[in-house]
This record gives sequence, C-alpha cells and structure tokens, in this order.
Amino acid sequence: MNKLGLLGKDISYSFSRTYFKKKFEDEGIDDVSYENFDIENINLFPSIIKNTKGIKGLNVTIPYKEQVIPFLDKINKKAKAIGAVNTIRITKKGKLVGYNTDCYGFKNTLKPFVKPHHKKALILGTGGASKAIAYSLDEMGIKYKYVSRTLKDGVSFTYDALTEKDVKEHEIIVNCTPLGTFPNIEDCPNIPYAGISKNHILFDLIYNPSETKFLQQGKQNKATIINGLNMLRLQAEKSWSIWDIK
Repeated sequence: MNKLGLLGKDISYSFSRTYFKKKFEDEGIDDVSYENFDIENINLFPSIIKNTKGIKGLNVTIPYKEQVIPFLDKINKKAKAIGAVNTIRITKKGKLVGYNTDCYGFKNTLKPFVKPHHKKALILGTGGASKAIAYSLDEMGIKYKYVSRTLKDGVSFTYDALTEKDVKEHEIIVNCTPLGTFPNIEDCPNIPYAGISKNHILFDLIYNPSETKFLQQGKQNKATIINGLNMLRLQAEKSWSIWDIK
C-alpha cells in the first residue's frame, strides 16, 4: 500500500485528507491511502518518514512550510526561490525532495479575474503561504507590499499604520493569515475596509467558511471575492502529479 499524508499541526479540519479520499474513491484508486500526520513540533518529522511503511509523499501546511526545509535532501528550484515547501516527494532511494504547488494553485485561480488596472497588491501576513503568493504576483508583473502586525524586513505596513488611501491604491488584497478560519468566523484582518471598491479583488486563502468576514466586507463594497478552495484543489492535483504514483 502506497501512503501519502499531510504534515501540520492541529489539522483535524484538513481539506487534503477529505479531497484525496474522495479522489481515490471516484477514480477507483485502491492502493493508496492519505492520512494526517499531526505533530507538535518539526523535530518529530524524521520519525514519520522512518516509521511509515510505503510512504511516497506528503503535503505540508501551517506551521511547517519553512521549518521542514532543513530536513530535505533536495529542493526544487521554484520552492527554493519561494523559501517554502508544501509538497514532498519521497524517491525510490528514500530521498526527500521539496516542491511548492501553492504558487501554481494561487496563480491559476487569480488569473481569470485580473484586469489591466490590477497593478498593485497587499499581502496580509508573512508566513510560508505568503511567500508563494509574493512569488506568483512577481511572475504576473503585479507589485506587492506586505502587511504585518510588526515592522520587520520586507514589511511595508503594520495593520495600525495602513490607511484607507493605501487600501484604495492596492486593488488586490490577499489574506494569508488564519484570521477568520472556522470556528473563529467573526475574526478578520484589521484593515480600513472603507477603502475597498468594485475595482478590488479580495482573495482569502481560507476555505472554511467559504465566505469569511474578510470576504463579506469586500462583497459589501462590491469587490470581486475569491476563497481558497479552488487554489487548494489545483495545488492538490499538482501534488498528485509530482508524487507520480503508478
């Protein structure tokens, strides 16, 4: 039996396990299983590889997309440039190779909605996922700035300092924070939503709930809103092709 799984922390809600279980049922794939590897800290990762018979690949989620990198034997060029890994392939020789499929999922979800006036973006949050978003925006020729709670390298705005004018000027806003994820559905990033107009795209990497408070605020101001579900589907399929299980 070939084994795949998701590496993360507090991931009982996981999209991936449900997605792949259904995929295997629908496509009659009966020699592959997908399970959650929910670990307290990244130092437990090698024991998963060592003790899981037939393991061929993993997805990686919060908070390990960056922390897992030192444990890998090789990193794909794109994942290295991004600085975050969300897919690991285990080769026949037992080598661990890291990839990033978040950028593929994000870019192909956003692309159909982008118009010529979408020249500048705000990325809310600075975790592993935000790096893939920044890389994708670069590829699309869209300038971006990071927003975080504290000013640090590469961060242009803190939430407190972000003005309505700043929001007006950046017509794509991507939420890469976990704020608003079920069950804390009343939470949302603290930005001046009054600056959002019908010209805006609000993209939330969260998929549960399907309409976060962040997206609801955008909808009220007639913005185009996109949740994280299609991005997850696309990156899951991309992971499946990387694992290349025959």
